[in-house]
Amino acid sequence: MDRTPGLSVRLKLTLSYAGCVMLTGALLLAVVWRFLLHYVPDGPIITLGPHVPNQSDLLAAFVPKVAGMAALLLVFGLVGGWILAGRMLTPLTRITEATRRAAKGSLSHRIQLPGRADEFRELADAFDTMLARLEAHVAEQRRFAANASHELRTPLAITQTMLDVARTDQTRDTGELIERLRVVNSRAIGLTEALLLLSRADQQSFARDHVDLSLLAEEATETLLPLAEKRGRAIETSGDLAATIGSYELLLQMTTNLVHNAIVHNLQEQGTVWVTTGVRSGAAVLTVENTGKKLSPQRVATLVEPFQRGSDRARTDHAGVGLGLAIVRSIVRAHGGTLTLAARPAGGLSVTVRLPAAPREAG
Repeated sequence: MDRTPGLSVRLKLTLSYAGCVMLTGALLLAVVWRFLLHYVPDGPIITLGPHVPNQSDLLAAFVPKVAGMAALLLVFGLVGGWILAGRMLTPLTRITEATRRAAKGSLSHRIQLPGRADEFRELADAFDTMLARLEAHVAEQRRFAANASHELRTPLAITQTMLDVARTDQTRDTGELIERLRVVNSRAIGLTEALLLLSRADQQSFARDHVDLSLLAEEATETLLPLAEKRGRAIETSGDLAATIGSYELLLQMTTNLVHNAIVHNLQEQGTVWVTTGVRSGAAVLTVENTGKKLSPQRVATLVEPFQRGSDRARTDHAGVGLGLAIVRSIVRAHGGTLTLAARPAGGLSVTVRLPAAPREAG
């Protein structure tokens, strides 16, 4: 933004300091002058002894001294104000330099302003925190872009290969080719829709209403029950009402992703999924647990990253596109909640979503 050049903050502070010093000096001299006039006679005094000064004599002697003192105060105010303003604005100079470096793309720099807490240091610490979060976000977006490009390129490359083979091999069964192309195309569409949903959650562009997580849990369970029965998984749903404020569609997608994830990534036989809801400590809580292989804490910490899959996540008809938990995390963040993943001691995963509880409706 182009701005008209103006006085620097240091010069403004210097003039302010000098003006304050001059005003204080003028008031002090006025008080002294008033005090002296109270004890000095107004007219000339005729005496036989030594000459007694009157107000005219006092004025003739006082004015030059006042002028000299005013000049001294002005110089002192300007010099002292310039030095003090420079020292006071030194932290601001460091903050400005860090801001310019960040504007050029350098997010690794930190101000790290020393000294005790004051307004400048609070500003510097807040700026350092913002830079750290921004750097982490940019790094995450770069990884996401690279992974998304790879995931999107894979079905396109497969499609191109199958078309090239079909063009050179005229005797190939076109029915099989069409079916494989349909599967690959469906996966590309699913990935694109997942990316759009993730972007929508990040932008928080949705209407907010009262939503009961217990009803969402029942709906997601009923929808995915055929998949659970096909894979031999048992789903147990329990809990109380858990009302929150948010998007019904996004929160349903969140719940469905969690239940789907628990069904697919489970034991090969006799797996179980537990879905519970309730209100605890002023938060609406949804917990989805499942049996499965034992997971290390390090592995659990990476599961919410986009396109991250566990060791048993094969490319099956219901394997997903690797964005399930990433979408859940974005939806939870957009609703001001927290997402906690923990490995179950007996094996499997426990996912807990905490969202701000909706206020009770009057009446």
